Amino acid sequence: MPVPVTTPPADADKSLEPAAATRRSRPALSPSRAMDFKQCPLKYRFRAIDRIPEPPSRNAVRGTVVHAVLEDLYGLPAPERAPERAAALAEPAWARVLAEQPEIAELVAEGGLDEFLGEVRTLVETYYRLEDPTRFEPESCESRVEVELDDGVLLRGFVDRIDVAPTGQLRVVDYKTGRAPGVAHEAKALFQLKFYALVVLRTRGILPTQLRLIYLADAQLLTYAPDEEELLRFERTLSALWQAILEAGRTGDFRPSQSWLCGFCAYKDLCPEFGGTPPPYPGWPDGGTRETPDETLADAVSD
Repeated sequence: MPVPVTTPPADADKSLEPAAATRRSRPALSPSRAMDFKQCPLKYRFRAIDRIPEPPSRNAVRGTVVHAVLEDLYGLPAPERAPERAAALAEPAWARVLAEQPEIAELVAEGGLDEFLGEVRTLVETYYRLEDPTRFEPESCESRVEVELDDGVLLRGFVDRIDVAPTGQLRVVDYKTGRAPGVAHEAKALFQLKFYALVVLRTRGILPTQLRLIYLADAQLLTYAPDEEELLRFERTLSALWQAILEAGRTGDFRPSQSWLCGFCAYKDLCPEFGGTPPPYPGWPDGGTRETPDETLADAVSD
């Protein structure tokens, strides 16, 4: 039986909802922030509460540009979505991303812009080996979605693409510019898609037929068919995780968790595990005066 709809579809006109602005200013749980807390509560604090900037990486910028190209591609009429047209979209997509983040220019300076755009075009070319964009029309691309669960947990994030078949079957798609994970890491890879599948279930009362991860670095597809009971269990997991975040926010006790991922962490110099000292805890966001824990589009497109 479908789950009752609790909010309108994500692309509905939010200006018609007086409560929408209030929800936007409240702390929310996103896939990226949820994974941060699971991996290392202190990393969550630095990113979501302290808002300490992280230096952008070339790989992350390349991923953002590839996502922009694919979004622009699906903005074209289907017959015009040929590979050569997609390749031509790389340079204007880069210009748009650069205009929004001028500081990233230095990331492509060493190898040169031509080399960087070549990497973008190679990844986009690989996409055509996995899907034919002329054969279907997505319902949405790079859309922000949110829903409040019955226990008050607010879920929020960006979905790369949602496809709806004429039969009503729905597919949630996520692009990755890295390589597909090994079997042991597939569950982690599916975490983000299960999150969005739950949002779809709660906002539309529709169980997604398929979740699809598209890995462009090695031309791999990871597909998964969720069931409703599984997503409801996942919902309880997210609620428990949010309660743990709220308790840490109340006490300020965001403990570091050491792992192999520490080698890639931008906050290593501030971490007590490596001799660093965190800044004074600023307190849990009050939902009004400053931006609260959330996911940006850049978070959503990172590998």
